[in-house]
Amino acid sequence: MDEQLRGQVEAWIAADPDAATRDRLAHLVAAADAGDQGAADEVADAFAGRLAFGTAGLRAAMGPGPNRMNRVVVTQASWGLGRWLREDEGYPAGAPVLVGYDARHNSEQFARDTAEVLAGLGCAPLLTATHVPTPVVAFGCRGLGAAAGVQVTASHNPGRDNGYKVYNVDASQIVPPMDTRIAARIDEVAARPVAEAPRSDAYDHAGPDLLDAYVARVAALVEGATSHDVVWAYTPMHGVGGAVMERIVESTGFPPPAIVEAQFAPDPDFPTVPFPNPEERGAMDLVIARARDAGADIAIATDPDADRCGAAACVGGVWRRLTGDEVGILLGDDAMRRGVPGRFACSIVSSTMLGTMAAARGREFVTTLTGFKWIGRVPELAFGYEEAIGYCCDPAHTPDKDGLSAMAVLLRLTAELKAQGRTIADRLDEIDAEFGPHTTAQHSVRVDRLSKIADMMARLRAAPPSMLAGSGVTVRDWRTNPAAGLLPTDAVEFTGGRVHVVVRPSGTEPKLKCYLEARADPVPAGPGLDQARAANQATLAHLWADVAAVLGA
Repeated sequence: MDEQLRGQVEAWIAADPDAATRDRLAHLVAAADAGDQGAADEVADAFAGRLAFGTAGLRAAMGPGPNRMNRVVVTQASWGLGRWLREDEGYPAGAPVLVGYDARHNSEQFARDTAEVLAGLGCAPLLTATHVPTPVVAFGCRGLGAAAGVQVTASHNPGRDNGYKVYNVDASQIVPPMDTRIAARIDEVAARPVAEAPRSDAYDHAGPDLLDAYVARVAALVEGATSHDVVWAYTPMHGVGGAVMERIVESTGFPPPAIVEAQFAPDPDFPTVPFPNPEERGAMDLVIARARDAGADIAIATDPDADRCGAAACVGGVWRRLTGDEVGILLGDDAMRRGVPGRFACSIVSSTMLGTMAAARGREFVTTLTGFKWIGRVPELAFGYEEAIGYCCDPAHTPDKDGLSAMAVLLRLTAELKAQGRTIADRLDEIDAEFGPHTTAQHSVRVDRLSKIADMMARLRAAPPSMLAGSGVTVRDWRTNPAAGLLPTDAVEFTGGRVHVVVRPSGTEPKLKCYLEARADPVPAGPGLDQARAANQATLAHLWADVAAVLGA
């Protein structure tokens, strides 16, 4: 370990208010000095730079050092955020800044640090009285007229991670250039001793009224349901959704679910799912098994902070997880059929089906960049979704993805279909028969070095294919040629009459993500529809082979 790094480490240990991370760093240094190369590498990486603040806020593994999530980094982030609010945004005196947290390791402590620093800067933080789902904070920011909001969460990341998510005055996630301005303020204060951060315990707590109002609002979304007869299974995946789910069910009149006991109580170690994301292969196996045993009509999972909703149903006699696009289309179709006013929206990486449906029904449709920071900002939004199992069913009150409100709408839809002798699978057949099957798939290329992602994107841009899966395609480089009204983004899109592909780097993980879609003409339900879907699956396999060959994946 060179002297410069050793000096940084010693300064960190002297300043860190957290005994756990101080001790961890001292242990790593001792191990590195004794010849442990793994420990030396970990120390070097932890001090390789500062954790970057972006539109997703902060998210990383917990541990000591400026490149990890810890109390020093959270204090600096809150210090910079507070200065941005007061000095750049014209913070109105007395306006609340809502601070919430999930049940991960250190989340409550990070939230208290946030509230104390904001209070020390003269803001008026409101700290939630207990851990809450992320959409409760988005809802509370809108309902309370907050100047900003912070949720301490790493959403569906592994248990070693934590994060810091910021909402601005309109209760939407921050977007450029807000992120760079906040990051600049963080950089300014990070140059000062962390002990100089102003702190005060003169802040209030958000009482039970916040959760009461949220539950009442979700219940209002399904008010007037014509049936409540639904058998269902549910898991919160060791997260914070379970207790709020119970209140929503009680308020709406739907029956309690068959729960996955092993995953119901919050547990920051996520012992049954290494990646607690309902999208991950196998992540919903326990709730699907519970649904099958209970003779359920639908199985639902929310991720650990309950902003995402996974669903599974019996399709063709086999229980399977529905794709994010399938659920998005079900919810979008339902909103259109109910005449919900406003625009419909999904991101460029989602299925084109929602746009097809909207055009056929005379409804306005908007394509956005990836992320709910963009979807939630669509003016007069009626419903928006992203294929990564995020759904905004109540944009006027919660302009962000919300797994619990999506859950409630899915229960109402399933119960009403059941009362008509139909199922979720039947509704999917009806949609595909009317508009033609739009079959989607996603492939990810994980890397050990981020430079590999840049190399693959460079190869794709240098020699973009003009044919994919036998179809001619047009190419759009979103970095140099974004759609009108949208910012440049690092993505390449290929569009043909029957195929659609988007390739982009992940915003939160070291992987390249490829979103594929195959489309067919409308065909009546029955053997013809099954054949069209099978043909789409073959096209998807061909698409991936072609894309992977160009990427060198």
